Amino acid sequence: MASETLSKMTFSIVKSADLEIEAVMRVYETSGLAERRPLSEPGRLQRMLDGSNLVAAAYDSGVLIGIARSISDFSYATYLSDIAVDAAYQRRGIGKELIRVTAEAAPQAKIVLLSAPAAVEYYPHIGFTQHNSAWTLPAQQS
Repeated sequence: MASETLSKMTFSIVKSADLEIEAVMRVYETSGLAERRPLSEPGRLQRMLDGSNLVAAAYDSGVLIGIARSISDFSYATYLSDIAVDAAYQRRGIGKELIRVTAEAAPQAKIVLLSAPAAVEYYPHIGFTQHNSAWTLPAQQS
């Protein structure tokens, strides 16, 4: 069933300039990621997209339903900073497919991500291993 569902959708690497900020905001809101992203600041969200050099998108009948936003050197590491799938489309393999498309675009690079608390148990099921020595430094200014 998942492959049948996926076959009706489009997955591709896109330029951030080709994404409508309102569509991206809607996916973030409906995915549950909105509480951890600055959706109240559309300009900041646009800068986040513009600063990403590897963006995968999922569409259903031309409507954006998922996004994987990354920064990659395409040689060693890809930092997958956002993976968001509209809640109405979750649990159909769309997130996994977005990650596959991202990995395919940078096949020599390992993918690194920080998991949302609710998704910690998801990533081992799709091949990720937990890394216990990651560190973050809070932003100087919000």
